[in-house]
Amino acid sequence: MKIAFIGLGRMGIGMARNLLRAGHALAVYNRTREKAEPLAREGARAADSPADACRDVEVVMTMVADDHAVEEVVFGNQGIASAMKQDCIHLSHSTISTEFARRLTAEHAQRKQGYLSVPVFGRPDAAQSGKLLVVAGGPSEVIERCRPLFDAIGRQTFVVGAEPWQANVAKLCGNFMVSGVIEAFGEAYATLRKAGVAPQAFLEIMDSLLGSAVIANYGRIIAQEQFEPAQFALHLGLKDLRLMLATANECGAPMPLASLVHDHFLSALAQGQRDLDWSSMTRLLARNAGL
Repeated sequence: MKIAFIGLGRMGIGMARNLLRAGHALAVYNRTREKAEPLAREGARAADSPADACRDVEVVMTMVADDHAVEEVVFGNQGIASAMKQDCIHLSHSTISTEFARRLTAEHAQRKQGYLSVPVFGRPDAAQSGKLLVVAGGPSEVIERCRPLFDAIGRQTFVVGAEPWQANVAKLCGNFMVSGVIEAFGEAYATLRKAGVAPQAFLEIMDSLLGSAVIANYGRIIAQEQFEPAQFALHLGLKDLRLMLATANECGAPMPLASLVHDHFLSALAQGQRDLDWSSMTRLLARNAGL
């Protein structure tokens, strides 16, 4: 397929490279052009703007930081909305608000363009190896048309609803669940350290009892305090928790644990941890325990 890929950060670069490896024709754009150059050497076309990347493509894939960045890419000067042809499909892989996802759906429909929300779970190493978990929401016929692209970037695709914004709810709830694991490890490790028990020994027990990649990875990172370089920055985790609480408010669903974890992330950000890994929030819990 002919694809435009917008946003070549730590996640986007791996996703775009796997599309190239799968044989798709790729045009790429990044605000910092240097990030597009390695892919250009591998066969992609480095575009001068989001609109330029969309020239004669079937699908546009965006992977940028937040609602504001997506709005700029889609509706800003040289944005994709005005450049996409009719029946071209926009796949938004960003973690964005449900409200903005609904706006994207409506705006693309007015232009007779397709739209799917397709957020992904996984860290940059999973993006590089094509092992992301892909979560799709939208019309089934559009999802099936794009499934080869999902197969190129991920190891499994989950379809969660006929409305694109439903995929964004699933992504936000998933990130909330991971943040809850981070909170639980932070509280448990603080108690263990004060009791003289090694966190690594406790992690072996939890990995056997609750074994998963999330438990193993974050349990190790927090135990070893490996918060730099950030795989997912704390300020982005805080953004996702804000979006989660806004979505819960839309749905009339109280989330008291999400509110608690949000406040812990906010405190950690206020204490200078903005660009550390989001799991560094556990330093706040350790300080609260006098460690």
